[in-house]
Amino acid sequence: MSEIKKAKVHLFSGFLGTGKTTALRHLMEQKNPDEKWVIVVNEFGEIGIDGAVLSDNGIPVAEIAGGCLCCVAGAQMGTTINRMVSGNKPDRIIIEASGLAHAASVIDELRAKPFDQMLDIGAVFTLVDPRQFTNPDYANQPLYRDQVSVADVLIANKTDMCSPEEMAAFRSKAAQLFPPKAAVLETTDAYLDIALLETPVVEKSRYRIKELPDNSMGLQSQGYTFPAGSSFDGEKLTKFFNDLPKLCEGLIRAKGVFQVLGSWVWLNWSEGQWGANQVAWRRDSRFEVIAKSFDSDTLEQRLQAALEK
Repeated sequence: MSEIKKAKVHLFSGFLGTGKTTALRHLMEQKNPDEKWVIVVNEFGEIGIDGAVLSDNGIPVAEIAGGCLCCVAGAQMGTTINRMVSGNKPDRIIIEASGLAHAASVIDELRAKPFDQMLDIGAVFTLVDPRQFTNPDYANQPLYRDQVSVADVLIANKTDMCSPEEMAAFRSKAAQLFPPKAAVLETTDAYLDIALLETPVVEKSRYRIKELPDNSMGLQSQGYTFPAGSSFDGEKLTKFFNDLPKLCEGLIRAKGVFQVLGSWVWLNWSEGQWGANQVAWRRDSRFEVIAKSFDSDTLEQRLQAALEK
């Protein structure tokens, strides 16, 4: 029996007013007429507005109003996507999440059964206003952080309204995000090139860290990734981080995001100790290390041993 072709699904996230609907309209105007799309729009209010804006060019549009995909309207999402896939056999599904949606919860549902047999999670996009992105009042909100964290492609919109200083601050902060984004873009009027939908989102199992600290002469660096379905044992992962100073001579930095017991945690080793926090990242588990000397194969073996069996 031939394998069922999965529809590629993209989630568009972003805070209220960042330009998600406009971005989708630009993409729809560039769509290859031979490719079948469906759009799923989630409006927080009872009366959806975005669906009406998007439904004028022949692409099927379904609205989920009255709550966020991740909570009140969550049950509707399953029904709606099943209906849109079975009724239209699309090549691509684009979901515009409410500006108040916890995007990571949407990704979790799309990866769960039965959607895992129907959908292939493509690049996830988050639009931000650079002035909000660098404002602690926004950046410290868990919802805002989650929307930034879950993105594969981070898009700074409304750049024409920003000062050079604000754009410089955006670029500096975006460059420090971990895990790094597959792409960080700047645009006006939410314009996106359709080629962005094919943005590669999977790192090689081993990769070199692109950004090393200043005065990096003599330092060794390495990154490791594990597929999104890989889950780590919390106790074994804790032991691995506790043993790092013995495994790495002159340890400078070690950090990672890992899936543990169905949640995702960020671990960071700094100044002789490490801490943990929950994060919204959903793409892969990964670990990065910078030190004077270490054996790359040994570290990979230890990480493999920490995986759930």
